[in-house]
Amino acid sequence: MRIAQIAPLFECVPPRSYGGTERVVSHLTDALVELGHEVTLFASADSRTRARLVPTRTQALRLDNNHVDPAAAIALHLEKVYQRAGEFDVLHFHLDHSHFSIARRESWPQLSTIHNRVDVPDVAALFSDFREMPIVSISEAQRRLLPHARWLGTVHHGLPPRLHQFRAKGGDYFAFVGRVSPEKGLDRAIRIAKRTGRRLKIAAKIDPCNRDYFDREIRPFLSDPDMEFLGELADREKDELIGGASALLFPIRWPEPFGLVMIEALACGTPVIAYGEGSVPEILRHGVTGFVVSGEEEAIDAAGRIGAIDRRDCRMEFERRFTADRMARDYVAIYEKILQGRIRAHDATAHA
Repeated sequence: MRIAQIAPLFECVPPRSYGGTERVVSHLTDALVELGHEVTLFASADSRTRARLVPTRTQALRLDNNHVDPAAAIALHLEKVYQRAGEFDVLHFHLDHSHFSIARRESWPQLSTIHNRVDVPDVAALFSDFREMPIVSISEAQRRLLPHARWLGTVHHGLPPRLHQFRAKGGDYFAFVGRVSPEKGLDRAIRIAKRTGRRLKIAAKIDPCNRDYFDREIRPFLSDPDMEFLGELADREKDELIGGASALLFPIRWPEPFGLVMIEALACGTPVIAYGEGSVPEILRHGVTGFVVSGEEEAIDAAGRIGAIDRRDCRMEFERRFTADRMARDYVAIYEKILQGRIRAHDATAHA
């Protein structure tokens, strides 16, 4: 099958440090190549892939120190895709909805994975207008927020089994990995660590829009020797951080569409203590791969019981449910349905 993967331009593929969507696109693309498909990746020129790379910009937007215009970059990105669209059996977009206006006017087989939240008013209004667009959710929790959209299925993210090293025993600290933002709950993680007397190692990026939150809610606690702020980490460093932790803290306060770091932790054998928002109850098995909690007191209680989680069970759950090969095969099943004309609007199939 000739497959085009259209990545965002914000980060390179895969990202050098923080970045979820582009990392998933990288793993999916390489896994499709491994399955024997002819895959072309449209992305920034600083990307690395086993597929054929079509660079539509010299550098990822976030890493470009020159003055950038994201709208202009994305417009050119899409133009280069559509110039060559006839070369492919299926076009797979990872741009959420920026291409919808053009895509509805073309007849090429296509689908779009929605990687971000869909519960904000403007996005809900957009999907109401573009309800014929074929889309894929990354969790059932995300999908439920737009019940009338044309969902083709739900495909959970996956990772290469060898990407993360399993560690049968964790250390004496908790880990937090993510963005520094109110919805990711770093302030909650700090309180949980402090109340349980655990060290907390923090790997996180700070976007300009969240600088005030960091200065106000986070920075005052970083003088505590038990709080270690590491900034953004590359894959190997992140693997060591998560794998060496006794638990990953994931105390979110928003409807997380997936939460890639949760399965990164499971791949390392590290259990997760997470607030039960969004996809969390769908990804974690309470009492088996971690604890799904509803507040700080439950999180503190879970922290005291984290030693009861068998880290081998975490790794086994990852290998059973969250590998890149499984993800790629799920998508191939959807591609085949599209090409065979068996996709219907409001298809009720939950998983490929």
